[in-house]
Amino acid sequence: MREQVWERRLTSALSGDGQEPALVLVEGDAGMGKSRLVHRLLELPRARGVARLVVTFQASGAFVVADPLGGPEPRAGGAEAASPGVRLTACQALEALLASARPALLVAEDLHHADDDCLALLRAQLREPPAPFAAVLTYRPEQLRSPGLPLGRAVDYPARLSVVRRRLEPLDEERVRWVAGESLGARRCPQEFVGRLRQRSGGVPQVVVDLVRMLRDAAERTGRECFSARDVDEAGVPVRLAELALDRTAALPEAYRPIVWAAAVLDEPAGAEDLAAVAGFGGDTGRTALIAALEGSALRETSEGRYGFAVPLAASALYAELPGPVRERLHHRAAAMLAAREPVPWARIARHWRGGGRTEDWLRAAEHLVNGDEAAVALLEKALDVGGLPPDKRGRLALTLARGAVLGRRSDGTARVLRGIVEDPALPAADRGEIRLELGLLLHHRKRRFEEGRTELRRAAHELAEAQRPALAARAMAALANPFFPGASLAENVTWLERAEAAADASGDRVARTATRACRATVLMNTGDLEAWRLVARLPRDSADRASRQQVARGLCNTANGAVYLGHYRRAAGLLSEGIELAARSGAPFLERVGRGTALFRDWLTGRWEGLADRCTGLVAEDGSASDARVVLALLALAKGDWEAVRDWLPRGVPPSPHAPCETDRAGEAEAERAYESCEAPVAATAAGAHIRLLLARQDVESAAEAAASAWAWLGRKGVWVWGAELAPWVVEAHTRAGQRELARRVVAEFAAGLTGRDAPSATAALLWCRAVLAESDGEWEEARSRFQQSGGAYAGLPHPYARALMAEGAGRCALLLGERAEGSAVADEAVAELIRCAEELTDLGAVWDAARVRATLRAYRPAAQRRPPGRPAYAQRMSPREGEVAELAATGLTNREIAATLYLSPRTVEQHVARAMRKLGIASRQGLAKEVARIRPVSGERDGAADGDGGA
Repeated sequence: MREQVWERRLTSALSGDGQEPALVLVEGDAGMGKSRLVHRLLELPRARGVARLVVTFQASGAFVVADPLGGPEPRAGGAEAASPGVRLTACQALEALLASARPALLVAEDLHHADDDCLALLRAQLREPPAPFAAVLTYRPEQLRSPGLPLGRAVDYPARLSVVRRRLEPLDEERVRWVAGESLGARRCPQEFVGRLRQRSGGVPQVVVDLVRMLRDAAERTGRECFSARDVDEAGVPVRLAELALDRTAALPEAYRPIVWAAAVLDEPAGAEDLAAVAGFGGDTGRTALIAALEGSALRETSEGRYGFAVPLAASALYAELPGPVRERLHHRAAAMLAAREPVPWARIARHWRGGGRTEDWLRAAEHLVNGDEAAVALLEKALDVGGLPPDKRGRLALTLARGAVLGRRSDGTARVLRGIVEDPALPAADRGEIRLELGLLLHHRKRRFEEGRTELRRAAHELAEAQRPALAARAMAALANPFFPGASLAENVTWLERAEAAADASGDRVARTATRACRATVLMNTGDLEAWRLVARLPRDSADRASRQQVARGLCNTANGAVYLGHYRRAAGLLSEGIELAARSGAPFLERVGRGTALFRDWLTGRWEGLADRCTGLVAEDGSASDARVVLALLALAKGDWEAVRDWLPRGVPPSPHAPCETDRAGEAEAERAYESCEAPVAATAAGAHIRLLLARQDVESAAEAAASAWAWLGRKGVWVWGAELAPWVVEAHTRAGQRELARRVVAEFAAGLTGRDAPSATAALLWCRAVLAESDGEWEEARSRFQQSGGAYAGLPHPYARALMAEGAGRCALLLGERAEGSAVADEAVAELIRCAEELTDLGAVWDAARVRATLRAYRPAAQRRPPGRPAYAQRMSPREGEVAELAATGLTNREIAATLYLSPRTVEQHVARAMRKLGIASRQGLAKEVARIRPVSGERDGAADGDGGA
């Protein structure tokens, strides 16, 4: 039953004639939030205005009374509550309270502790409830004396009494993410972390909160920036949970406790027979012990016929208290039981042999592991940390861990373990090369440590070639040929591609040939070569072997990414759909996430902004290194004017300058290097464009020009000019704004030369944009207007509605400048109409900042004949259009000076508008503006009105 529903039911029962009294039974295990609901109820206005009695029953047989309406202080009930010389039972004390208080609202917490007499008294109260009347009773269902009967027996409720039961359910993953994000920060909580937090806590709210507090405290000591599943495993058990689990186990007869110990050792729900076998029970003893554990809430039936802990983490608390010999004996029994299964669950057996101290048996079992889940990964990592392993066994275990390290699930420690393995001089050379290959791919793809990854891949290619393993050498070389990764020029990528193709042909290996074909298609697509489409069409999507299908999925996702950056959005959608589906079918979850990141960037380009921010943050939560999603969030924030968020989401710094930094610039250059290492090259180019635009928006033209020079030099070294589509216009804008026209012309010339013969619609539209900016800076309004219109038409054909709107703004701006020579001319009239449409389109997209700038342009240049007559409209307590614009921008976090620069106003005028808007909205601080502005906006038709008596810039 939803909280709002029972709140309304209770409010109704306490209102008016009160002819329909209400009873709400709230059930939930310890930590599920029963007290929170009661507190929320007591804060309801209707509940605060009636006579009420709040009692909490205790295990001792007494109860505590609290009267929040100013009655007696909280006090004990029962014998301790009696007057001097008089001793009352708990029932007598409760009866006296009910008679004296005559509550309209009765709250009884922890009903499972109430004795039979108190329950009988409550049953009598409910059989004949007064009017008005409402009651809320909370209890733990598993601790009731009579299961399913919170009041001990069935109650003869009157027909007029509304009776509802509210069972508190565990938090789902989304709500756990919210709780964790509130305390730790959403960006520090990736999906794997949230999933493990939900799984280990069982979703019990109090356990989640306690765990998050422990993780936060640990992070403050270590400075951790992002949490992982391993952090949850290593956090320990909250004290509250540990004491509850140990207490419930201790309450069982000593002979029955091994059934709970067995559940702790197995650490997963199990059947009754398995628990009995591990506990060492024979006959009916195991069944009797299990029933006792269930009745005492030490264990729970988690699903039909499966028994375990309501909170899985409770197993760790019990396990930690088991004496060593007992623990080892339980592990031995568990391993022996599992060894008889078909197929043999080697990962589980290995864990039990390890827990039982049988190292040789553990390592033998580890050799059988298939590296497909987190448990197997953890066991392999631990096995490889064991000293004294023979080199051949160590190599076999390392290969099991390494194979598929990029595409499957891996823990944070995998790279560390593999790095330690490849440095072992006793490792066979062929094994070392293959392990190093997987390490390099892992660093490249999952860790975003590109330079380290390339170093390992180059060494792997050499080692594998020397070991006469050309197929694997070809894979290493193909990875080095991938143009996405920074640190190498396109020419170097092509050289590695040619070497990879030669090695694959020499090997005769189908997977190697598929990998190099997919790589060539990727290189050609990302350089705008039409031959790429033919190669993509010929990739063997229906290959019989899984490894080949994974290589095809990689090729499809990579070429789809390239097609998006080229501007072939519709054709990219087909490749992306194929790639994601094939990645899922071939067991490559990493490639699925890559494809989803590409889809998010395509959604931004094509104007599908509805819910885009939520989709991006969802992917970032799953994969903290999802650079595409982070940059899209920065671009969305920039369009909305939320400049602090832009800085948060963008990689720190910009692509580095080719020049040696001066002494004062070393910190900035180091930061730029980190940004360069943090994301793929096309994403870095887009991020650099956003960074330059942010600096321009903040009127920091000098820094913008420096960043532009640095970014353009970096793109030139890479040599993939088609990736300049989201960068080049802002580079040219920065140089022209800084008065560096010759440098801007050189950039345009290089960009044009780099695009010659390339199939790159997006970059071609951007080149027209660059030329429009050049013409406008030279005062060639007619030519600039024409270029902006041509670029806008090109963007409309892609489609890229945001860029098209910016081109309409540029064309309109130039037309207004032309119209100044002949006020009221047809050109100016047309421009005004176009700018009005442009502002509406930007507003519909959600580009609040851009729309405000366009409207400011209209006000600044609108002919006198179209301006509003003198005098100020009477807006009374309603915000004026200008106040609304200023409030919208202030709500995003912009300073008064930044708003003034956007709207062509003086900072003093902005300050006045903000103050008036806050007064009219009843807001005491700028922080409260965001919520109110989203709810109360000026009438859209008024937005384009003339300035209402504002001061000038």
